[in-house]
Amino acid sequence: MKEGLFSQGMLASATQEALITHPTGQFALLLGCLSVVFWAQGRPIIGRVFKILPAILFCYFVPTALTAFRVLPEESALYRWVKDFVLPASLILLTISLDVPAILRLGPRALVVFVAGAVGVVVGGPLSLAIWQHKLPDDAWKALTYLAGTWIGGSANGVAVQESYGVASAVISPLIVVDIAVANVWMAFLIYLAGRRERVDRWLKADSSMIAVLQHEMQEYQDSVTRPTSTKDLLFVVTLGFGSAWMCHVAAEWLMTLPAISAMKAYLGSFAWKVILVTTLGVGLSFTRVRSLEGAGASKMGTVLLYMLVACIGAEASFRRMADSGWYLAVGATWMLIHGVIIFGVGRLVRAPIFFIAVGSQANIGGAASAPIVASAFNPVLASVGVLLAILGYVLGTYGGIICVQLCRMISD
Repeated sequence: MKEGLFSQGMLASATQEALITHPTGQFALLLGCLSVVFWAQGRPIIGRVFKILPAILFCYFVPTALTAFRVLPEESALYRWVKDFVLPASLILLTISLDVPAILRLGPRALVVFVAGAVGVVVGGPLSLAIWQHKLPDDAWKALTYLAGTWIGGSANGVAVQESYGVASAVISPLIVVDIAVANVWMAFLIYLAGRRERVDRWLKADSSMIAVLQHEMQEYQDSVTRPTSTKDLLFVVTLGFGSAWMCHVAAEWLMTLPAISAMKAYLGSFAWKVILVTTLGVGLSFTRVRSLEGAGASKMGTVLLYMLVACIGAEASFRRMADSGWYLAVGATWMLIHGVIIFGVGRLVRAPIFFIAVGSQANIGGAASAPIVASAFNPVLASVGVLLAILGYVLGTYGGIICVQLCRMISD
């Protein structure tokens, strides 16, 4: 770019009504918020709060409050850049220390719970429409097309389902606010449960020992390779993260030019391919000597980048426009409640730990941008599990979304 990290064109995309309009200022303020949160966590008196509410919850809601008070904008070039490049860089650094055999030993319950979450979205759409239909227009099912796809896969799936039914963007605009508001409240709830995992696991009658073993094995590996970090190590770590993010970005854009891949864009868009490529690269490198960079703080750097993503998502989660969505907000809330009842019900039935339920749910509702955030709320070394489930959501999102819309259409008819 011609003018530093952010061009003037990108700068113009920031909301002008905010106090801080320059992306660099926003970046500095969000980093400051994260620093204050973790400083407070280590204080003897204030730190008691963090025994009830996890630090990541504050990393999310403090930027939300700053947006509500118009210190930060609801939209910014920074938020887009962080999702496009900081997230992939974080994923590669968190994934290179992956213990693939240990994850495979977790068994099929994680997959069962994830599928239950997808079913909850498919069933929740028509049921919530049936409950609130008397408050909505006759063709309200059309507005739900976007949520039907994005709450199983990602935004690309949502657009694909919307276009499959020829629904104009203006029709779904109220649901964009619903998506942001309801999905972000749900993620905050899952993060809160992560801080009370022992109590929730007792209610679920779940055996979480397998999660503890995986966490211990990955932590043990980190401890075994830890060494004093040199400038050379840090340069390697940063280069690996952002270099891989850029290469996978270019590769994903190139793939979308191929006829065979382009034909699949209704199921896997450019961002989905970027996540798949960077995750595949990270898993592959976990079998090589590159994994030893974990000792130089690769996952710690990845965690810092991930928390920056948390802060940006929080800053985007402005709830001031919720009233504009009218009764669609009630539809979204009911829909999410049905999803939650089903995934928690199946989780309790198979005695799955809350980790599987929370990550499986967020892999559906939020995708690769937020599933690792929820996973890292349990422990940063587990973030890669969320990414792997989110990729599955990209594959299933359009199929499940179309089934959901068909059921909604039947309810309307």
